[in-house]
Amino acid sequence: MTFIKPDFLLQSQQAITLYEKCAAPSAIVDYHNHLSPKDIAENRQFNNLSEIWLEGDHYKWRAMRINGVPEEYCTGARDPYEKFLAWSKTVPHTLRNPLYHWTHLELKNYFNVNELLSEHTARAIYDHASAQLQQPEFRVQALLTRMNVAVVGTTDDPADSLEYHVRFAESTAGFKMVPTFRPDKSYTTHDALAYNQYLDTLGRVAGVTIQSLDDLLQALKMRVDFFDSLGCRASDHGLEFLYFEEDALIKAAGIFKKVRKGDNLSVSEQQTLRSAVLLELSKWYHEREWAQQFHLGAIRNNNARMMKTLGPDTGFDSIGDFAQAKHMALYFNALDTTNQLARTIIYNLNPADNEVFATMLGNFSDGSIPGKMQWGSGWWFLDQKEGMEKQLNALSNMGLLSRFVGMVTDSRSFLSFPRHEYFRRILCNMLGEDMKNGSVPNDLELAGELVKQVCYHNAMRYFRF
Repeated sequence: MTFIKPDFLLQSQQAITLYEKCAAPSAIVDYHNHLSPKDIAENRQFNNLSEIWLEGDHYKWRAMRINGVPEEYCTGARDPYEKFLAWSKTVPHTLRNPLYHWTHLELKNYFNVNELLSEHTARAIYDHASAQLQQPEFRVQALLTRMNVAVVGTTDDPADSLEYHVRFAESTAGFKMVPTFRPDKSYTTHDALAYNQYLDTLGRVAGVTIQSLDDLLQALKMRVDFFDSLGCRASDHGLEFLYFEEDALIKAAGIFKKVRKGDNLSVSEQQTLRSAVLLELSKWYHEREWAQQFHLGAIRNNNARMMKTLGPDTGFDSIGDFAQAKHMALYFNALDTTNQLARTIIYNLNPADNEVFATMLGNFSDGSIPGKMQWGSGWWFLDQKEGMEKQLNALSNMGLLSRFVGMVTDSRSFLSFPRHEYFRRILCNMLGEDMKNGSVPNDLELAGELVKQVCYHNAMRYFRF
């Protein structure tokens, strides 16, 4: 049974034309993901379909657990095919979940598989795809090239050597891989022991003995310069909410000495130190014309037992209900007042904050560049059809959809790039419906230009790739 047909999610002729003529041919700028630079630089070849598809994919693990699958089939040591079979048995139960769409888009686009995945088709699909993965055209770089990827923006800690970015820059691959500066560990102080261990590592890499807040800022500034020299054009931050405190930098010096001695900090002290470090970082981003990204609103590691067993990023996070607007406005305003507010992308995880985030952009758009302040694409629990539609509608109502920098995979999987196709079909369908019902002109050239900009050109200009 063929499920993913040419008109998948496209409900009008206008939508089909927009997708086929404007969206599908556009190269992919995946400016935020969690792919392994090592796998890309070394052009990894995967041994089987389980390895490339289930390894590290907490979206699938979460669905399998909900379906009653024991942990040994998710993150445990079960045979690869047994893990795949457990996933295959889960897939029919994901009907109406985005995983059902993604699964069949990925099977079709990478392996030319049109059958629906279930326990009955699992063996044939597994053998077919695993055999293909042994061919040279299924190594990592070829997979990215096949998906027409122009840029891959990995997510990298300041202490990372970036050795694989250096190595890849010397290759002849047909796409660009750039690092993204993710300094969360430099201001995550809830565990004093882990924080001090991290500071020792960062200090060694930067060649700085970190004993004071000034030392930490010096080390981070040196790493920002190093990242910039290797093509970095963006930072990324995963926070519950943006916090601003006017005299944070003054207070933070003493707080830093306290945690450096091994003392645990109160919640308010943690927020003060984080605010101080972030504000200084944001000023450096502005100097270098980087874009700063803030992923806001996740409540992470809710299951203490599984956190202890498996660690972070294993599928035990959810949407949080944090107050976002007030401190975000204060944070941006402090930087804007001194003309040090960088290009900024804010992502929300709570759909209740959609209009809050969409309207925040207009407060600090200064006419310096088109779309300076961006509301990022539907993220994590919101990168599904309804979540994307709500984000696109709110952005259209409150800002300029035409200046949007588009979709990202935000993924650890090399088979995740059809998410760009998914987004593009949803975008084209929305515009096509508007054209059909007369709420926008039935002008394929006008709408098509918007599609091209959102799918490719806006991001290339915005990040200066």
